[in-house]
Amino acid sequence: MKYSIVTFGCQQNHSDSERLERTLKARGMTKAKSYRVADYVVVNTCMIRQKAEDKVYGLVENLSKLKSKRKSLKIIVTGCMVGLAFRDKTGKFINYIKSRMPLVDEFLPIEEVGFDFAPVRSDSKNAWVPISNGCNNFCTFCIVPFTRGREISRPYEDIIEECRELKEKGYDNVTLLGQNVNSYGADLLVGEKNIQVMRDLPRTYFKKSNNKLKVEDLKLNKDLKLKIKNSKPVFVKHLGRYRIPTLFPKLLEEVAKMGFVKVDFISSNPWDFSDELIEVIARNKNISRLIHLPIQSGDDHVLKRMNRWYTRDEYLRLVANLKSKIKNLKLSTDIIVGFCGETDKEFQNTVDLARKVNFEKAYLAMYSPRFNTAATKVFADDIPYAIKKKRWQILEDLINKPNLERIKNKMN
Repeated sequence: MKYSIVTFGCQQNHSDSERLERTLKARGMTKAKSYRVADYVVVNTCMIRQKAEDKVYGLVENLSKLKSKRKSLKIIVTGCMVGLAFRDKTGKFINYIKSRMPLVDEFLPIEEVGFDFAPVRSDSKNAWVPISNGCNNFCTFCIVPFTRGREISRPYEDIIEECRELKEKGYDNVTLLGQNVNSYGADLLVGEKNIQVMRDLPRTYFKKSNNKLKVEDLKLNKDLKLKIKNSKPVFVKHLGRYRIPTLFPKLLEEVAKMGFVKVDFISSNPWDFSDELIEVIARNKNISRLIHLPIQSGDDHVLKRMNRWYTRDEYLRLVANLKSKIKNLKLSTDIIVGFCGETDKEFQNTVDLARKVNFEKAYLAMYSPRFNTAATKVFADDIPYAIKKKRWQILEDLINKPNLERIKNKMN
C-alpha cells in the first residue's frame, strides 16, 4: 500500500507526523507522490483557529470524492481534532466531526503513535526533538489543553540519547519542542497529578525553613534524581511565590554542550522564564538568539481576560533582562487581535508594546472561538471581523512588513 500524510499546524504536529511516518513504513507501506494517488491517507489536524479547522474539512471533502470513485482508499484523521474528540466527555465533538467527515475510516489519537520507532526526518541537517506534550496553563482562548491534555514530559535520558544520536549522524541543528518548554520536567519531579494548573490555587510545592527555600524541602522523584547526576531543579518564582520546579535549563545546556551548530527551542511562556534559563542561553553561544516569547496582548485587562499570568510591565521587565544579558537578542511573539471585549485603547496598548519591544517577527491571529474553552463559555465574541482585520493589518505593517522588506533588500 502507498501512504500519504498531510499535516496542518505547528512544528509539534510536523514532528508527530515524522514519527507516524515511521510506523507506516514499519507496516510495509511506501510513500506516495501525492495524497491523490495514495491508498492510505492520514490527515494530521490542527484546530488552534477556525481557519485551520476549516482547511481539514475541505481536504477530507476532497478525499471523500476520491473515495467514492476508489472504494479501497482509507482515510485516517488524527492530531488535535481527534485529541479533543476523545477528551470531550460529552461526546458532542466526536459526533460533530463524524457528521462533518462521514467517510473517514478511523479517528486515531496521536498518543497511540509513541516513541518506539525513530522518526522519518524530513531534513538531513535540522531536527525537531519533542521534549513534552500538552499544557497545564489553560489560557481562556486556547484549546491546546483540551486537544493534547495535561503536560507530560518525555524521560530526560530519552531526549539526551536522541540528541546524541542526531549529533553522531551529522545533524547541525536541533529544536526542542513543547507547548511550554520552560516548564519541562515539573511532572517528572513531583508527579503529573501534583502540578498546579491554575494560578489561583493556594498550595505550593515547597515548605519554608527560616524563610529560605531548600532543595531538600522538595519531594523529588528519587528514581529521576539517581538518573540525573548533579541535578538541582530550578525553582521558577512568579507573583511572589515558587510555582514549579523545572529541569529545562539543565536539559538545554546539556544539549548545547553536545556541539551542535545551533540549538533552538519553542515555545516558551513568559511566566516560566527563569533567571537560570537566561544565564544558560547567555553562556552558550550556539543557543539561538531568536527567542519566541508570546505576549498575546499588550494590555493588562485583556491579559487578565485571557488568563495570562503576567502584566504588561512584567513582560517588558523580562524583555529588558533578556536584552541586557544576551547579546544580539531578537524576539518573535504571538499576538491575538480582536479578543473578546478588546477596546481601541486596549489594542493601542498592544501597538505601543510592540513598538517598545521591536519584535523581529509576530505570528498574528484574529480571535476565533474554540470549542470548550473558557472564553467561549463566559465571553462574547463581540469584535466585528472588519475591526479584527484592520487591527491585524496595523500590526502586520508595524512588525512583519518592515522586516520582510529588510530581508528582500539584503537579498538584492
